[in-house]
Amino acid sequence: MTRGTAVSRRRTTAQAARGPLQVDGEVFSVKRVGDYFHLTIVADGIAERTRPGNFVALSVGDHTSANLLRRAFSIYRVKPAGIYGGTVEVIVAAHGPGTSWLASRHRHDRVNVVGPLGRPFALPKQPVACALVGGGYGSAPLFGLAEKLRERSCTAHMVLGASTEARLFGALEAKRAASSVTVTTVDGSVGIKGVVTDPLPTLLARHDIDVVYSCGPMGMLRAVTSVATQHGAWSQTAVEEAMACGVGVCMTCVLPVVGDDNITRMVRSCVEGPVFAGDKVRWDAIGTVPAGTYGTPVSSTRP
Repeated sequence: MTRGTAVSRRRTTAQAARGPLQVDGEVFSVKRVGDYFHLTIVADGIAERTRPGNFVALSVGDHTSANLLRRAFSIYRVKPAGIYGGTVEVIVAAHGPGTSWLASRHRHDRVNVVGPLGRPFALPKQPVACALVGGGYGSAPLFGLAEKLRERSCTAHMVLGASTEARLFGALEAKRAASSVTVTTVDGSVGIKGVVTDPLPTLLARHDIDVVYSCGPMGMLRAVTSVATQHGAWSQTAVEEAMACGVGVCMTCVLPVVGDDNITRMVRSCVEGPVFAGDKVRWDAIGTVPAGTYGTPVSSTRP
């Protein structure tokens, strides 16, 4: 088996048929976790359709709210129908009015949920060594992924990083979910002082890593992809682009990605992503439409 062919991107017919749902959900709990909020919502039907890497789009405010756009969140965990119904868990960083509104919810409050959305992480076809790299609350979808990898007899080595200890997410849970855990903080408040790419090369070499999964800030994803590529590992990255609709209509989350035909296209991270092969993303051109992109005008000179 060669690196780069360790992962199957083929979607089964059953998976393709599991489209998203719109559910009038009910808040089950809201818990403070460091600088974040752990929100659990009863949303029947979504849990059974979810794969690691999928996300949900949540409404913010009631029917009189001026916040018309939904907020997109990676799915942390799901639980199938039980006494209270199936639940979806997300991690919220309360920055603006929309996320602050979500963080202030109480048990039994209503939140409309659309999901699962986006393309999930592709899983290895056979047992391989994997590295799971997360930044801040971007690490949330990696725990469900680690569980699926264990089911396939893959080893999962986690690297979690953040600016401070309060902005880490899941460091304790990672010890139960992964074969090894490395923690970094920029201020050195816990773990290694530095960023996730500092210990990553050594970890990839020590464990002979075949696949690197990453989720977090775009700058971190670019750096992780670079390290993975240098090591010869296949990289999958869940990008963090601002999404206004979450269903591919508004075109606000486009980014340049190189296709199998070596042509750059502006693709929607909410539909074609959020998970991409890291070495296919044009990290140097994020936020632009690079020259030669498919569909852009071709300049001509007059004779």
